[in-house]
Amino acid sequence: MTTLRSLLTPDKPDTPAPHLDRLTPIAAMPGGEIDVHGQHLDSQGAHIPRATIGDIAAPITLSRPTRASIHVPEGTITGNLILHRSATESNPLHLRVAVPMAENLHPVANPAVDANGNVYATVSGERGQAVPVSIFQIQRDFQIRPFVRDILNATGLAFDPDGYLYASSRAEGTVYRISPDGAVSTYAEGMGIATGIAFDRDGNLFVGDRSGTIFKISRASSGSAAGEIFVYATLEPSIAAYHLAFNDAGTLFVTGPTTSSNQAIHAIDRDGNTTVFYQGLGRAQGLAFDVNNNLYVAASLRGQRGIIRITPRHEATLTVSGNNLIGLAFLEDGNATLATHDALYHVALDIQGRRLT
Repeated sequence: MTTLRSLLTPDKPDTPAPHLDRLTPIAAMPGGEIDVHGQHLDSQGAHIPRATIGDIAAPITLSRPTRASIHVPEGTITGNLILHRSATESNPLHLRVAVPMAENLHPVANPAVDANGNVYATVSGERGQAVPVSIFQIQRDFQIRPFVRDILNATGLAFDPDGYLYASSRAEGTVYRISPDGAVSTYAEGMGIATGIAFDRDGNLFVGDRSGTIFKISRASSGSAAGEIFVYATLEPSIAAYHLAFNDAGTLFVTGPTTSSNQAIHAIDRDGNTTVFYQGLGRAQGLAFDVNNNLYVAASLRGQRGIIRITPRHEATLTVSGNNLIGLAFLEDGNATLATHDALYHVALDIQGRRLT
């Protein structure tokens, strides 16, 4: 029965609580942005949704019924993301957030990881700038110690099968061999603007010259000496550095940042033949593979910056959201270290990385 009271104060249906189904991507850097997918994620009348990640308020930059975009503030750590609206709140979804593991660095390529899980990163400096420490070692408990001094503009890092670290100098065009106790010797010279380096499964070293050449240095009978050096492939010049990584089949994958937003990842077979593996990235840089042959690259995809995952079927998705990323390396137990222009971060991704040697 209709009453005067019901006409004056009609009943209002209960505002449904937001419901969260999934997050994309699965992880973020502080300062990154993630999308949450679900139902009832938009405003309801005067009730505007707000988000929290653990104890931290996270700004909502876009709100639609089935999708909301959320900024991950500085200082955020891994925790539950919850959407709140009026007196209701959503179910929680677990968001992985990278945390700093070493600061005051200057990586310009991937960090390197030794067999004991220690991470190595450079203080590369400006072109021609000498720095007090060229390479730091970050131990598994995040303790950082100087490892190598006096390499000018240390750039690319890679370990050989015997556990020696190699570093390129883009200022000198030289590759240095570094013993486990930090002793440095010259391994190869005349590499142009030497940047990214990588070893294949046979112990041959490949070096990217920023002017457009990929060199191959054959492994000599003595591990301390370089073998034959020759041009393996030629690509377009890069505005920054070449970045190199091998997959299980022995194919070399190469990026070299350009000003294009439609940049390619090149694949070079064991005979030196070059093809385009994937095209459509912005400023693609450091590369790494997981055990399932998925390729991860620091790049922009459709306007989103972070770590991009590209499957063997050439399907690309964002795995980690974050600005200023230039490289990565996988650690044990599914973790990864991410390199920005001035720091390394640690994040749990549940991704098993491919062994590099």
